[in-house]
Amino acid sequence: MSNALVYFILPTILLILGLPIFIVLILTSTAAILFIAHVPLQVIQTNMFGSLNNFPLLAVPFFVLAGEIMGRGGIANRVVAWVVSIIGGVRGSLAVTTVASSELFGAMAHTSVGTVVAIGRLLFPSLTKQGYSERFAVSLITSSGAVAVIIPPSISMILYALTAQVSAIKLFTAGILPSLLIGFVDAVYVLLYARIKAVPLSSRARWKNIWASTKDASWAIGTIVVIFGGIYGGVFTPTEAAGVAVVYSLFVAMFVYREIGLPELWQVIVNSVHLIAQILIIVTGAGVYSWLMTTSGIPQKLIAGIAAMQLPHWQTLLFVNAGLLAAGSFLEPPAAILILTPLLLPVVQAAGISALHFGIIMAVNLSIGLYVPPFGLNLFAAKAIFNVPMGTIYRGVLPFVVVNFISLLIITYVPAISMVLLGANR
Repeated sequence: MSNALVYFILPTILLILGLPIFIVLILTSTAAILFIAHVPLQVIQTNMFGSLNNFPLLAVPFFVLAGEIMGRGGIANRVVAWVVSIIGGVRGSLAVTTVASSELFGAMAHTSVGTVVAIGRLLFPSLTKQGYSERFAVSLITSSGAVAVIIPPSISMILYALTAQVSAIKLFTAGILPSLLIGFVDAVYVLLYARIKAVPLSSRARWKNIWASTKDASWAIGTIVVIFGGIYGGVFTPTEAAGVAVVYSLFVAMFVYREIGLPELWQVIVNSVHLIAQILIIVTGAGVYSWLMTTSGIPQKLIAGIAAMQLPHWQTLLFVNAGLLAAGSFLEPPAAILILTPLLLPVVQAAGISALHFGIIMAVNLSIGLYVPPFGLNLFAAKAIFNVPMGTIYRGVLPFVVVNFISLLIITYVPAISMVLLGANR
């Protein structure tokens, strides 16, 4: 039985049949061991548990819990209200507020779907009331929420840092300008849209309102200060930052804003455990699959095949981007990162691309894939939240796919955008 049949065709068929990704990975790994790898079956449990035996991986459950607390504890509401008070008096200001709020909440919540849910519930009614079409409002929220994959300290970046064996802090630093670039490009697009569609002007920003919202949101904004200040100030590691984020957000939600009591806290923990379990079980399955694929020599053969084609540097990157976009349209970012990084990283490194720059390229691709029709995860989340026909969402997100694909090309072919903040430490 050929390697291609087991490692690529079999999991594709299983995914089409609708099996969960972790079952696909474990079944594929079992088939590989039985038919082509010739190693003991004990390799499965060894690699599954070995994949979890990693201290930096503790950041994932902590950040998930912190994000859930922020969404339920009034922190997200106040951050959005603060942004709304600042951006006013410009045609399209509420749409720009949606983009900016997604960036801020994405930096706190670290999950794309969580950002879509939080920002959607807060801003969707206001967007439609102010004159934006339902299709545009849903599509804006759906695409803007995907920035959580890119903006540090995202869970996807933590998983990439573990898989590629690079510094998480350096990867976070590399992701700052690309995430801001995507937000800027989206903001320009929505401003042009608002002008063309003659969306009514919103009320002007007033210092009195800005001061009141800033005062009310000061503890919520402090979450960002604590996380980023602690990480980049060298006070604690990303893993420790995740634990501090939980403690800080819990204190603010329970004792400052008092929007979470013990019954709500229990529900927050249960919701977090469900999401954490989904992520970590994928990590275990991907650990076995990646180990088997790496030891099979497939990455080395892929490198040799691409080298034999003698493709220019830009074509190699274009093919990699196309593959990542396709994978991102039907795989969740954590799964795609854990599966594809061992396969593609040697290929791009052979082409002279640094592991840090490739991490950003991969994150941007997978973030766009979240709203690429027909299988992007954010599309289904938007359908569930807003109860809008799927065809309406598909048509609405296409302009955002095009706009952000342009951002992807800029980030891909201008590595300085990702690397400049690293300076000599890259």
